[in-house]
Amino acid sequence: MKTRTEHDSLGPKEIPEVAYYGSETVRALENYPISGQKFHTSFIWATAAIKKAAALANSDLGRLDSKIAKAIIQASEEVMAGKFSDQFVVDAFQSGAGVSQHMNTNEVITNRALEILNFQKGDHTKIHSHDHTNMGQSTNDVIPAALRVATIKLLREFYPAAEKLSTSLDVKAKEFDRVIKAGRTHMQDAAPITLGQEFSGYATVVKKRLKRIQEAEKNLHELGIGGSAVGTGLNTTVSYRTKLVQNLSKITGFDLKSGENLFELMQSTGDFSSVSGELKTLALGLIQICNDFRLLNSGPKTGFGEIELPAKQPGSSIMPGKINPVMPEMLTMVCFQVVGNDLAISMATQAGQLELNVMIPTIIHNLLSSIEILKNAIGIFTRFCVEGIKVNAKQCSEFAEKSYGIAAALNPHIGYSKAAEIVTESVKTGKTLREIILERRLLPEDKLKDILSPEKLTQPKP
Repeated sequence: MKTRTEHDSLGPKEIPEVAYYGSETVRALENYPISGQKFHTSFIWATAAIKKAAALANSDLGRLDSKIAKAIIQASEEVMAGKFSDQFVVDAFQSGAGVSQHMNTNEVITNRALEILNFQKGDHTKIHSHDHTNMGQSTNDVIPAALRVATIKLLREFYPAAEKLSTSLDVKAKEFDRVIKAGRTHMQDAAPITLGQEFSGYATVVKKRLKRIQEAEKNLHELGIGGSAVGTGLNTTVSYRTKLVQNLSKITGFDLKSGENLFELMQSTGDFSSVSGELKTLALGLIQICNDFRLLNSGPKTGFGEIELPAKQPGSSIMPGKINPVMPEMLTMVCFQVVGNDLAISMATQAGQLELNVMIPTIIHNLLSSIEILKNAIGIFTRFCVEGIKVNAKQCSEFAEKSYGIAAALNPHIGYSKAAEIVTESVKTGKTLREIILERRLLPEDKLKDILSPEKLTQPKP
């Protein structure tokens, strides 16, 4: 393999001739052969967007030669477009603060800019990764800002999936509005409910959690970029910071602003933890919904069998005809991962010291992963499960009729104690509550029918 020699502060390093990354990236490859996992592509996009915004700002202020600036801008745009994705090779588990990932980006953009100007890759006398591509910047302000931008970008893709899920649950709630069924609390018979009411609760869980995620996202629009190494703006100016943020807003289409306190934004990763926490809470709600779906679908002969989930694949290698609730199972496992990711993010958030949280690579990897897998899983779950759910109305009706929970509706008419006697007799004899009440002539049949009507059982009085 042909190589070229590049130099950094530790000395010379041989680089594959075809590579756009440089010596610091090679050292990271040698130092961190950990997981084989890389940062999400949205983070690479966001970092390149910052490089473009900074080059524009430095050029406008006369600090950066216009030809070099144009080459850096073009190279950054190409990276944003997805080119050279194979050149971002640093493991997700890497040096603190994301220095290795940052230099991987600087080196790729620098070497591509050199190529654009017809220079040889690695010729840092013409364009330098630190002096030009990284002018006025530090890993300490670039990496957190890039994560903020990347998270906003990925959330913009996540929201439609979550909104579609809540809408689909709403549609099912309306479709099942007249299907009365047994309610269950403590996994025991309880007062009746309609299947539509049950589904309306699921829809509201998703809506409320989505709103909380959107609220948490608002804090991410405040950037610490321009703070340089420790938040003081060393080697920069206020004009540079202002122009950079303005440029970045135009490039990304996001409403971004410079932070009121750059020190807080560099010291703390709490805003990321807030977003992750809301994603976790949504995941917990989805786990409960999936558990309910699996229970309601259980059977088909020995379980609840009140709903029928779409059959997506054979369910057993030994039991013919078995169909499993694979979509709720899949989403549940994804949600477990999101909960675990949140714990890692929480630990990283509290692990910062003084002017910097060096554990941010863990936050980058886990936060963007949570959004990505939750977005994809919710989309598949909605399409392949929720939209195709059918109801077994007969089963629901029979369970509602047999349930001791309807005894609660009798309290105002025959009293709690008498209703309890009827339940006890029903348990001993196997007769329904309706049959016993009519046998004892405790209520006329027409009045009993009115009391136990779906409307009276599932709707409050005006």
